[in-house]
Amino acid sequence: MESIIEKYKGIHPGFILDRELKKRNLKKGPFALSLKEYPQVLGAITKGKRGITPELSLKIDHALGLEEGTMLVLQAHHEIKQVKQKSIYDIHPDLTVLRKALFWDTDITKIDWQKQYKAVIQRVFERGNDHEKREILRFYGEDKVKSITGSAEITSNRLPIMRGAKSR
Repeated sequence: MESIIEKYKGIHPGFILDRELKKRNLKKGPFALSLKEYPQVLGAITKGKRGITPELSLKIDHALGLEEGTMLVLQAHHEIKQVKQKSIYDIHPDLTVLRKALFWDTDITKIDWQKQYKAVIQRVFERGNDHEKREILRFYGEDKVKSITGSAEITSNRLPIMRGAKSR
């Protein structure tokens, strides 16, 4: 059988605690008081707004009959996941080259450049200028850009305004 740590690795331990309490038909308030903790503390933990301390982890593990350190290890895995995600967000193209107007509908600093690469590449190659396209090409590489756009070539976005129109 899969251990609770492997099963829930990376998830905030408060969410697992909340699920465990519901599964056992235990109310948060009385459970918190049985641990000699404030119900507000347990409420914040189960909402993912607060982490679990080593002392509280031992109390919860003992009260629920879990292996000692389970909640603390889950807390550590959750924090590791957060650090990894933050470092992913730190890896991005040169934002001084990309105009914020390209991403008018979102906060450019909160884009997950790895997960949302398809949308980013499409948008820049549809609406971006040559400098922006070069930066995206540099950041993602020719293969990835070509897989999305069909070509890794940078062509200017000059619209043929009034071309072929006759003057009257």
